[in-house]
Amino acid sequence: MTPPYEMRPLRTGAERAEAIALVKDRQRWLTLHNLPVARMDVPAVFRDSQAELAGLFEEGVLAACMILRNEAHLEWGSGPCLVLDQVHTHPGRSDNAVRYISLWASDFAARREVLHVRAEALSREGASDPIAPVLNGYVDMGWVLHGYGLGQGGERAARLELRAEYRPTLGALVGCRMNTAQLPESGDGARD
Repeated sequence: MTPPYEMRPLRTGAERAEAIALVKDRQRWLTLHNLPVARMDVPAVFRDSQAELAGLFEEGVLAACMILRNEAHLEWGSGPCLVLDQVHTHPGRSDNAVRYISLWASDFAARREVLHVRAEALSREGASDPIAPVLNGYVDMGWVLHGYGLGQGGERAARLELRAEYRPTLGALVGCRMNTAQLPESGDGARD
């Protein structure tokens, strides 16, 4: 039986174009809902042929896309980790996409033999932060909030960390075509 969700690499021009369309749709949705949107040209990041793109597919339809990186050390987190960068979910697809990405990433990191998954979420910090309920949902999924700081594009971001954990039965729900050996390594964790 084929699992309803699958994580796979986005390599072809058509796959990257589909990811860029998803990113643009998500950014439009965020803007309409007065939520933080990256100032950087995120679609350009997804055009970079050196970036390792991954997509979560729900019954064959792209539900989310992201960039994967290995980092030896991030400024705000110590030790090697898998970084989920520029995660974008399709505004019209399943609300469970982040939950499945979290489960998959935790397992994938364990298979890469790193201890953590790290990510950033644009945020306004404080009681008036419109994404506070979203961050609380991430915490309920097992993510740990490690405070706030400047994100990749210079915007305020919440720093999130998830413990790597083997999940041997996950394949029944989320299949994986990602090759653990194909992620780019970064030795210093430096960002532009």
